[in-house]
Amino acid sequence: MNFRIVHLVCCLAILCAPHAHAGERDDAALRKARKLLDSTILVDGHNDLPWQVRANPQSPQDIERYDLRGQVSGQTDLARLQAGRVGAQFWSVFVPGEPSPGWARTQLEQFDIARRIIERYPDRLQFVDSAAGIRAAKRTGKIGSLLGMEGGHVIENSLGLLRMYYELGARYLTLTHNVHTDWADSAALPPIHGGLTPFGEAVVLEMNRLGMLVDLSHVSEGTMDDALRVSQAPVIFSHSSARAICDVPRNVPDDILRRLPANGGVVMVTFVADFIDPEIARVESAMRTQARALTANVTDAAERRRIMEEIRKKHVTPTTTIAKVADHIEHIRNVAGIEHVGIGGDYDGNDAWPEGLEDVSTYPHLFAELIRRGWTDRELRMLAGENVLRAFEQAEKVAKQIRKRN
Repeated sequence: MNFRIVHLVCCLAILCAPHAHAGERDDAALRKARKLLDSTILVDGHNDLPWQVRANPQSPQDIERYDLRGQVSGQTDLARLQAGRVGAQFWSVFVPGEPSPGWARTQLEQFDIARRIIERYPDRLQFVDSAAGIRAAKRTGKIGSLLGMEGGHVIENSLGLLRMYYELGARYLTLTHNVHTDWADSAALPPIHGGLTPFGEAVVLEMNRLGMLVDLSHVSEGTMDDALRVSQAPVIFSHSSARAICDVPRNVPDDILRRLPANGGVVMVTFVADFIDPEIARVESAMRTQARALTANVTDAAERRRIMEEIRKKHVTPTTTIAKVADHIEHIRNVAGIEHVGIGGDYDGNDAWPEGLEDVSTYPHLFAELIRRGWTDRELRMLAGENVLRAFEQAEKVAKQIRKRN
């Protein structure tokens, strides 16, 4: 036997041992994450699958052709939901806020698409409209499926429409999307109201009376401030992150985070790359500025998309990681408290994700990252779903109290 070769093999084994041990530790964290998520309820605050089905060019609005039991073009299907250990999902019944002769028709069609998706897979999905329903669905091994409206423009300044949407199953309303309403400022534009108008405050109070969660993703800081002042129930941010880490208007500033304990609300951290990483946000902002300049006089939607695609080809967008998402989660925990952070991936609503969080199968990898950082089982369960379930249950309790008083 060649003793030099034996010596070399031994040295290589010693050198490689720390790396192998690290790999084993990583595998152990992922195994633990999967086991923990099997025993708790992972509630995601925002998934745009209904709009993905509606807008899919191969089969627009065709839920049969967009078959979740097979391979789909988006980030969500049944196999990946199972791999991701998703226990409950708020499906966004999103309607764009750009000028329209009326949004109610599109909103009703979105309810129809979402409800038919849920009904098509009764062995895997279960329509629910309460916190108790989420817990019951988990006991039967199904994904509790709720509906969340995105953009207060869809109520068309009518509390009657708001009430009817609640009857159809909407359990949150994002007060604005990327346009102002007549009663609330969006984060995407310079403010015109300074937050909520008196009618906007009435919308929030009516949502409290109904038991519909007030969602403050997409709204301006002034609207956040007014909603926290007015709301008698916990609010949520269904898909937002920490502005202190990535300074974009869609994220939540620290002064708002510090007010969440008094309200009981929850920030459900999104994974969208340009809301997570400042460098990606800078590149995306530069591309949007260029696109606005080049499309200012272009009215054709297809041409606008073509111009945007050409701009994207000329820019190299950096990548980001799971660790950056974990940084946002830990920042919100450190500022607001562990009771006020949750998960809101925003899958099928964007196309840029951190490496390792590309679709709904990847939630265990994020929880494994937090396990490596020393998070306890209790903290992980609160993040996964117990925080938002507590907020939802409190909103339901407040609604019963208001109805009893009035």
